[in-house]
Amino acid sequence: MTTEPLLSVRDLLVVHPGRGRRAAPVRAVDGVSFDLAAGETLALIGESGCGKSSTASAVLQLRRPDAGRVRFDGQELTTLDEPALRRVRPLIQPVFQDPYGSLSPRLRVRDAIAEPLRVHGSRDRAEDRRRVAELLDLVGLDAALGDRLPHELSGGQCQRVGIARALVGGPRLLVLDEPVSALDPSVRSGVLNLLTDLQDRLGLAYLLICHDLALVRHVAHRIAVMRSGRIVESGPARGVCEDPADPYTRELLAYARTGDRQAQADRRVKVR
Repeated sequence: MTTEPLLSVRDLLVVHPGRGRRAAPVRAVDGVSFDLAAGETLALIGESGCGKSSTASAVLQLRRPDAGRVRFDGQELTTLDEPALRRVRPLIQPVFQDPYGSLSPRLRVRDAIAEPLRVHGSRDRAEDRRRVAELLDLVGLDAALGDRLPHELSGGQCQRVGIARALVGGPRLLVLDEPVSALDPSVRSGVLNLLTDLQDRLGLAYLLICHDLALVRHVAHRIAVMRSGRIVESGPARGVCEDPADPYTRELLAYARTGDRQAQADRRVKVR
């Protein structure tokens, strides 16, 4: 008996309008399919413009796909209306690339974390405060930081706040869109290690969007390589990195080995 994956994407199509009145539409995501198991990390990698962030937006239903299926925990998301989607969203949460841009500059940290609780109908302020304190501790932040505004925090601290906010509804899947690329090299490994620890403790699944093959080999269970809207190679992280089958994957590896200073700065990331 086979267990159904937590997330199943089949024949995903996302079409963007062409730039200019006569430009042809662009197939940003062109027939992408993959599965993601509970507690697993799948890294979707490729250069800018390959379609990986468009794939993430379609999985999150922030942008409805033009065709294809997105099935989460046995439920087809593409056919849900907005009220039904709102009930599912706490279980599938994003963590964005820009730690400052993803937080309201007017909300103090504790209010930013608690906001999803209030959106989904919580009226127990004391319980909300307890939950916020618990989450700040979980992501390695002092409770006193809850009174600060985002501009009073470092980029790494803001990203940890973003992770705490994503966890507030008890999600099963986090979609991590370049979660450390905007951070200083000195703090990237700390955030990645936090994500690894949270996955081990909470059983989370991660869809990790990244351009850095040298980095994801240490944090992902499986890798899918995207180029021009399509997946050109996928498999276990070690196999893809040590014995790549596609020429494009070999190009990414060659670049990572010879010119990627970020990977060198992240050598302290825990190896799976």
